[in-house]
Amino acid sequence: MSISLVAGLGNPGRDYANTRHNLGWVVLEALAQKQGLSWQNKPSFEAEIARWDYAPGRTRWLVKPLTFMNESGRSVAAVARYYKLPTAEIAAIYDDINIDVGFVKVSETGSAGGHNGVASLLEHLGLDFVRFRLGIGPKQPSSMDLKDFVLGKFTTDQSILIQQKLTHTIEGLELLLNRGASFAMNQLNRRDPSP
Repeated sequence: MSISLVAGLGNPGRDYANTRHNLGWVVLEALAQKQGLSWQNKPSFEAEIARWDYAPGRTRWLVKPLTFMNESGRSVAAVARYYKLPTAEIAAIYDDINIDVGFVKVSETGSAGGHNGVASLLEHLGLDFVRFRLGIGPKQPSSMDLKDFVLGKFTTDQSILIQQKLTHTIEGLELLLNRGASFAMNQLNRRDPSP
């Protein structure tokens, strides 16, 4: 089943730009830029969306919820309902503290793992969406509160690494979109995803 909706999770507003929790937005915006897509603010969806006509008669929607992270599912579900898209055709891009910075993993199942945005997606969509998980771990220092960590900014070295890997990350995302979750998992979930 092909992916018809790609949702990047993040928080709106200047205060949250470049925080670890907004990495999903960074990657989705990079994909939109690569494809030459433009964003439109859609208050009825509480989101910015971009239309991607990727093949004759085939449209994919990129979605940035503007609800704040904890209510992401409300926005994504509104878009999915409007365009009559089943949950299995939705992919969510988000930060994952259990994956090292610079790495990605694809999965078709899983709990929220303490991620409030994913918890909201599970609440509003159910279990069947595909997860494109972006590494922001490990949490340093380990004693730091999770909320403070994810709402903090990357170190300079981490920011450089993410930028260096951004092209590879986008290619991985395109692999998921073009070839499906199983193929992407086989390619991307190895410890060292470098070609």
